[in-house]
Amino acid sequence: MMRELRALVRLAVVSASIIMCGAGVFAENWAQWRGPGGQGVSAEPQLPTEWGPDKNIAWKTELPGSGHSSPIVWGDRLYLTAVIEGDVVPDAKPATHTMGGKEWKHPDSVAGDKKHTFKVLALDVKTGKILWDQTAYEGPVYDNRHRQSSFAGPTPATDGSMVFAYFGPEGLYAYDTTGKLAWKVVEKFPTLGLGTGTSPLLYQNLVILQRDEDNGDNSLIVAYEKKTGKEVWKTKRPIEISWGTPVLVEAGGRTELVTNGSDLIIAYDPGSGRELWRTKGVDSNAIHTPLFGHGMVIVTAGFPVKKVIAIRPGAVADDQRVAWQYAKGTGYVLSNILYGDYLYLVTDNGIVTCLNPETGEVKYEGGRVPVPARFMGSPVAFGGFVAMTSEDGDTFMLRAGPTHEIVRTNSVDEPVYSSPAIANGRIYIRAQKHLFAIGG
Repeated sequence: MMRELRALVRLAVVSASIIMCGAGVFAENWAQWRGPGGQGVSAEPQLPTEWGPDKNIAWKTELPGSGHSSPIVWGDRLYLTAVIEGDVVPDAKPATHTMGGKEWKHPDSVAGDKKHTFKVLALDVKTGKILWDQTAYEGPVYDNRHRQSSFAGPTPATDGSMVFAYFGPEGLYAYDTTGKLAWKVVEKFPTLGLGTGTSPLLYQNLVILQRDEDNGDNSLIVAYEKKTGKEVWKTKRPIEISWGTPVLVEAGGRTELVTNGSDLIIAYDPGSGRELWRTKGVDSNAIHTPLFGHGMVIVTAGFPVKKVIAIRPGAVADDQRVAWQYAKGTGYVLSNILYGDYLYLVTDNGIVTCLNPETGEVKYEGGRVPVPARFMGSPVAFGGFVAMTSEDGDTFMLRAGPTHEIVRTNSVDEPVYSSPAIANGRIYIRAQKHLFAIGG
């Protein structure tokens, strides 16, 4: 009975994320970081596969400020966060950090001495018109960020009635669809002077945040009630700072909340925060979002060491938890992708490795994009392609399968540092200055 009830709940959640048109399915919502399940994969048919600055662009909208967060879409609304950097604040003192018992500052830490304005935007997906623009926070920030990062890094999440935007130590903010602030939770914590990367995750009536900090003394994962912001549960984690977003995985008749971490990979019960299992972590900066499929959870990292760990979720003996490992092919910031029968790993300069996700068998290594490129945004997959968008704004269309073939290169002719979203028959790409809607 419980298994049947869980299946009905999952069906209801999936159904709520689908837009119906006439007698058939028209589109899926893209309601969180990396879309359905946080995996970067769209099942929509008839998506555009060719575009350029003046080709197949439905609209482009100039955005205030900047940001690395991705757009999210529900129905006829698109939501996005942004940050506007202001002047130096006299006597501003961002959080201090220690290394080996001595005060320490990362050589790439910047901007903690300036005023910032954090914004949450809603746009009309048909026209690109900004419908509302709310300031969540304005003032000095608690900590620095990496010079290549953004204080508007986490992607918001929505359930269609509320929008949840997260700005790390500057708070979690909940808005209704008209832009009215429903509640906020602000808890200050250090980010090693590198900023926040984890995005909010929704489960039933909860908003869940993975909040790891500095040396792990006060790291935790926490859940808030969606309507009120009331804390429902909080679980401490023995994990040094991370920037990854957890995922929800169905295994053995239960839902598991799987988290990436340098020290440990840990799964929790998303309803209570109770730990379900743990295994050794990635021994690197934990930035990538876990992948799941083919009976595996695949957790990856790319710096300082490259690591791919395939894990069996559910009630499995500890010595049987890890199925296979691989130690090449991953990038620093961008998450990898599992699409169809294959796992695709992408390095910072676009070298692709294709593996069998069940066994770790290498299908190919060393697949390259046709021009020199750097990547920060994560790939997405649809219609038999894996789309990889570079920092130059070029999207390389990799044909999915066990051989490497880039079939074309599309461009928005503007730098891109975020990951695309896919909804309503369109692809949405957030570039340095504009948001592009690609498709009819």
